[in-house]
Amino acid sequence: MKALASLALAAAGLAALEGCAYNETLGRNQLLIVDDSALTQQADAAWAETLRTQRVSSDAAANARIRRVGDKIVQAAGLTDRRWEYALFVSDSPNAFVLPSGKIGVTTGLLGLVQNDDQLATVLGHEVGHVIARHAAERYSTNAATGLVLSGVRGVAGDYGQAAASIGGLGAQLGVLLPFSRNHELEADRLGVDYLQRAGYRPSQAVALWRLMAQQRQGSTPEFASTHPSDASRIAALESYIASRGWA
Repeated sequence: MKALASLALAAAGLAALEGCAYNETLGRNQLLIVDDSALTQQADAAWAETLRTQRVSSDAAANARIRRVGDKIVQAAGLTDRRWEYALFVSDSPNAFVLPSGKIGVTTGLLGLVQNDDQLATVLGHEVGHVIARHAAERYSTNAATGLVLSGVRGVAGDYGQAAASIGGLGAQLGVLLPFSRNHELEADRLGVDYLQRAGYRPSQAVALWRLMAQQRQGSTPEFASTHPSDASRIAALESYIASRGWA
């Protein structure tokens, strides 16, 4: 009973910290105990460190291509209120990432994989979608909130509590945090399609890109233990969304 009461107190403390905000673009509430501005300094430091430690391509034409397509997506998303930076990193792995302060990294492996600017716009639209959706702040808040509850269990229930917290941590990871991240990815996919269509690119190429990604991927992590949806889930969701907008 004492452990349960203490857990209830920890949950109450979490509730006091919660900051629910309605995201009109997503049509849902978000748990936000930090905002994007609070993450900017960390994001800029991470960007500077990545530029310092990773090889950046000097291919002027390739870099210009990313900036050109990226700027069109940013304008379509209405995010011209910040200074966007792009970098092309030399890596065979097809990948891209975004930081909430307006920094986008693309690998040469990804740029070599895309077959046209529509598919590049799919990637960049997806990354900009994460920023619009405030996924970085939400992810940070969700992790912080989960940690607060689990630390409350550890602090009041001795060895049993530590064991329960370890099991609880795994449950939170598989049952809350990872699926939530998969939801973020699907949301960013949908927003990215909106922006690339608004910017004049073909939404159908979003599906074509993920089919390419599925073909080149070697091995896979089971979806239940992955932070990303499976390629099949992603393609099906995109096909359904594009058809619902009449863009097929």
